[in-house]
Amino acid sequence: MLNVNRVLRRCFCSTAVSRPWLFVGLGNPGDKYKGTRHNVGFEMVDAFAESQGISMNTAHCKAIFGQGFIGDTPLLLAKPQTYMNLSGESAGPLAAYYKLPLNRVIVFHDDMGLPSGVLRLQNNRGHGGHNGLKSVIHNLRGNREFARLRIGIGRPPGQMDPKAFLLQKFNKLAREQIDVALQDGVEVLKLLVSKGLTESARRFNTEQKYKHIRLQTMPT
Repeated sequence: MLNVNRVLRRCFCSTAVSRPWLFVGLGNPGDKYKGTRHNVGFEMVDAFAESQGISMNTAHCKAIFGQGFIGDTPLLLAKPQTYMNLSGESAGPLAAYYKLPLNRVIVFHDDMGLPSGVLRLQNNRGHGGHNGLKSVIHNLRGNREFARLRIGIGRPPGQMDPKAFLLQKFNKLAREQIDVALQDGVEVLKLLVSKGLTESARRFNTEQKYKHIRLQTMPT
C-alpha cells in the first residue's frame, strides 16, 4: 500500500504528476447502517477502490482513507466516520491538509430527487436539504464549488417518514439498480480523471437522462 508521505512527495514535488483528486463518499459508519440508502456514498467509494485495487485501510482526518493513482493522477479516497450530519468535519480538513482547490474535490451522496439507480455528475450546487452536504459546505467556509456525484435512491412511498426511508436497506429491485449504478459511477469517475469535469458531466448526464426516462415509472 502507498503511504501518505509517498503520495504527497509524488503529488507536490514532481512537475510530472498532476494535482490529486479527493473522492469523498458520505454515509454512516458501522454495520447497523451498511447497505442502507443513506450509505450509497460509502458504497461508491468502495466500488471505485475495488476497481482500481486501492486499499481502504488507513485512518486519516476522521475518515477511512485510501490512495492510489490512475496514470500519473493521484487519487485520495475517504469515507468520513463522523456520522452523516458531521461529514464536513472530515472532508474539510482533508481538502485543507492536501491544499486542494475545490475543483479537485468530488462528493458522492444519496439523492431522493433522482429515481433509484440514476446518477448525476454536477458542480457548484446547494445542499438540497442533505445534512451531509450541509456539513461539508459549512466546513469549507460556505464554499460549494466542489463536484457531486448524486446517486438516486428514489422517494419514500406513500406517507413514509423520509428519515426512516433513508435508513432502510434496499429491496431486491432497487438493490439491482444501485449495483448497476455503482458500475456506471466507476466508469464516469475514471473518465473524470482523464477528461475533467465538464466533458465527463456532459457525456455522462446525457446518458443518464435517458436512463431516467426509462426508470421513472418503475417502482423503487
